[in-house]
Amino acid sequence: MTLSMPRGRWIAAAAVLVIGVCWLALAAHSANPNALWDIVHGQCVPHMQQHDDPKPCAEVDLAHGVDSGYAVLKDIVGASQFLLIPTERVGGIESQSLLAPDAVNYFDAAWTARSFTEKALGRAMPRDMLSLAINSQFGRTQNELHIHIDCIAPDVREVLRRERDKIGDQWKLLEEPLAGRRYYAMRVTADTLAGHDPFTLLAQGIPEAKADMALYTLVVAGMDFDADNKPGFVILAHRADLARGDRGSGEELQDHACALAKQ
Repeated sequence: MTLSMPRGRWIAAAAVLVIGVCWLALAAHSANPNALWDIVHGQCVPHMQQHDDPKPCAEVDLAHGVDSGYAVLKDIVGASQFLLIPTERVGGIESQSLLAPDAVNYFDAAWTARSFTEKALGRAMPRDMLSLAINSQFGRTQNELHIHIDCIAPDVREVLRRERDKIGDQWKLLEEPLAGRRYYAMRVTADTLAGHDPFTLLAQGIPEAKADMALYTLVVAGMDFDADNKPGFVILAHRADLARGDRGSGEELQDHACALAKQ
């Protein structure tokens, strides 16, 4: 006996099957801790070298060689979130190479790459609406260093604006929590992060951090200081507390929906 099914039901069943396969593929990709490295090393870099085209990345900078280069890639989460990823293998914030005297200042490059976020939003953004974040070793899903570039969360921006006159050039705990957690903060008064590498500032400024960099998360928020609005940054650091379920994800201070762009 031959079983039959109405044509509409066959189409619906096929659509469900295709969607299911797509979701499985996406889940498999997300579960791969080397996915970012595979994209940058396996696709973006060779495409740039062979065709002078960074795709699927938005940018690949190899001006000083692959060992000192970086790529900028659109994240799958949010309309304006981009990631800056080294083109050499760098595990994450715990990598000792980040503290070498000749280390690439990836945060400085990431701040320059905020232009991709602004382009995605269709407007230039005040510096205190934008941020950079790197999660701790325990708060990330990928085994390749990546800095999140996106808007700051509105409530975090308001706290930092209230606290900015109390933030000095040495690390100090903020009086107000951010996303329910206590963060250290320090200021950098400069238009860019050239000469002010947050990895180095963390390792040198918080005594216990250098030995346990893997537990720390860093966030950089643009800021204007003093009465004449000197451009600068608030650099934030927080130590994970795994016993309390705190995995050290500074990305939680960002807003991947970028509500500030709609104000």
